[in-house]
Amino acid sequence: MTDQISIRYRVGGMDCAACASKIETAVRRIPGVTDAGASYTAGTLNVTPANVPFVAVQKAVKSLGYSLASAEGPAPASHDHDHDHAAPIDGPWWRTGKAQLTLACGLALLAAYGLGQLVPAIGHWAFLAALLVGLVPLGRRAIAGALAGTPFSIETLMTVAAIGAVIIGATEEGATVVLLFLVGELLEGVAAGRARASIRNLTQLVPRTAFIETEGATREVSAASLALGDTIMVRPGDRIPADGTILSGSSAINEAPVTGESVPRRKSVGDPVFAGTINTDAVLRIRVTATAADNTIARIVRLVEEAQESKAPTERFIDRFAKIYTPGVLVAGTLVAIVPPLLLGGSWSEWVYKGLAVLLIGCPCALVISTPAAIAAGLAADARRGLLLKGGAVLEGLGKLTTIAFDKTGTLTAGTPVVTDIVTFGRNRAQVLSLAAALENGSSHPLALAILAAAKAENAAVPPAHNGTAIGGKGIRGSVGGETVFLGSPQATGDIAPLSEAQQTQIGALNDEGKTVSVLVVNSAITALFAMRDEPRPDAASALETLRQAGIDTVMLTGDATRTAAAIGRQLSIKVRAELLPEDKQRIVRELQAGGQFVGKVGDGINDAPALAAADIGIAMGGGTDVALETADAAILHGRVADIPAMIDLSKAVMGNITQNITIALGLKAVFLVTTILGVTGLWPAILADTGATVLVTANAMRLLAWKGKRAA
Repeated sequence: MTDQISIRYRVGGMDCAACASKIETAVRRIPGVTDAGASYTAGTLNVTPANVPFVAVQKAVKSLGYSLASAEGPAPASHDHDHDHAAPIDGPWWRTGKAQLTLACGLALLAAYGLGQLVPAIGHWAFLAALLVGLVPLGRRAIAGALAGTPFSIETLMTVAAIGAVIIGATEEGATVVLLFLVGELLEGVAAGRARASIRNLTQLVPRTAFIETEGATREVSAASLALGDTIMVRPGDRIPADGTILSGSSAINEAPVTGESVPRRKSVGDPVFAGTINTDAVLRIRVTATAADNTIARIVRLVEEAQESKAPTERFIDRFAKIYTPGVLVAGTLVAIVPPLLLGGSWSEWVYKGLAVLLIGCPCALVISTPAAIAAGLAADARRGLLLKGGAVLEGLGKLTTIAFDKTGTLTAGTPVVTDIVTFGRNRAQVLSLAAALENGSSHPLALAILAAAKAENAAVPPAHNGTAIGGKGIRGSVGGETVFLGSPQATGDIAPLSEAQQTQIGALNDEGKTVSVLVVNSAITALFAMRDEPRPDAASALETLRQAGIDTVMLTGDATRTAAAIGRQLSIKVRAELLPEDKQRIVRELQAGGQFVGKVGDGINDAPALAAADIGIAMGGGTDVALETADAAILHGRVADIPAMIDLSKAVMGNITQNITIALGLKAVFLVTTILGVTGLWPAILADTGATVLVTANAMRLLAWKGKRAA
């Protein structure tokens, strides 16, 4: 239905939580709008339904001093200097209207000070003129906000305080207060722009051009024009311009820009590659598997922006608190101004001055920004490591996990079997590997690929095989170097060459370790046993131990046979529940939740989908497939189990950062509230404290952008 569809815009100049709140309130008042959600961290506005006229939305947003454009393009800059909130992502911060307004106000204040020294008689009027330079735009924004449904905005507090300062003769202080407020807003804009740029800079990783092969020739085209199925050529040293699959060539791919993995990975025919990664040492031909709008980098940016748009529980609480807090500050300031003179015989000028200072101390800038700034920085830090979280609620929830249930195949293990043991009878290891690889050459079966990979790793020659015949469910037979060779299951081998009791015992022992065994028969003689198993990821054991040390229980939920799962479980020291259907995994997750556990589920996003959806936090492991990213709350793009404790660490770091920010914001306000009422501090120290708190809170949150984590290695 149309009313369920929303449309997304980019907003120019929205760089604080109060901005977002004003825009939401104004847009919701447009006839036909059922919902509106603005995110200053992402610089976006979602409007429901999608058929609301663009002109109506633009008018509401522009009246508040912001600009609007389609989400497909870059965020627009506002050029109305009276209203300008232009964000620094649109260019150097010093070129924005906000920076120019702050500079103009500062120069006007300096000029007023100079005139006041030279001609004292006009000092008051000079400072009044300087104050108006900044106050007129603030006042217009306050009035526009009030008309759009936000009467208790930060601009309202500032305007009331500045006008009050003029009335009681504190014009010089009023002008200083306005300048300090504009400086604080400018710093907020710089910080917001930096947070957005940290994600948007990822798009710069993808080259603008690509070499496409058409009709036997190679020509350079725009990377954005590449279509599914196109064949492109990537030279050594070039960045790969699109997600794709290697058609020919073998090269080490530096994936650090996308996954954070410092060691280049060797990739060859059939392997997937990601846009933005670097081809280091050989020419590759690649078939394009995703358009520019849907490649890995574009999806990361889109997912993180969407995540920033969804508010965390703490952030929602702060928003609700601020809506009560701001009118409360107005009431408190009014009471401080009028009660002592009316009831206690105090001086009107003294107590009105203190009441105005209370208004300025009460500006909720630092408090409102304390949570979203930390959440945005945390989401950005995760994304730069290839960890995608769908919102602040997920980031908060990770730190609360008490139990994590893991899938086995493709999650705790790599998802592809490898040769773990080769037992030979009468021939050496290289010889039996050559014979087995000769038979399997060209096969795409996982066990065949394991044998071929082992032969390649050990530089075993792969001679040609003749008359190769696959025997359904049993194995493969052929002629290699004039010898008749068979490779198949132990059961099928009994029809060709009987296994000795000792050999059967060896096979049983390997099976008990969860390994699949293939038997090599040469000229009717048992020649070798190949044991294969999907092995744990290299970091799985240490990551699980890290989780246990953090007090988090772990359990493996798998559909594999009990014997195979138990073998991996012993190796990783994890509890095992095996031979489970998808609904069984979901049931176990719900049982854990019913027992009071806050449950995370890690899986591949396909057969684990019901359990991922049921868990408090679902985490998709692997290459960011559509199913994984859509089903889960979070995704780990490069498949490191160690990234799960890293995500939890960052969650705890973010929540600690939020606590610090709220303490800074409220602590400074409490101190200056007391000193103001006692007469120790006045108007400009009050706004300096608020601006200082905003700067401290923002700077503290931005530290998370550089977060590496104690377990990042």
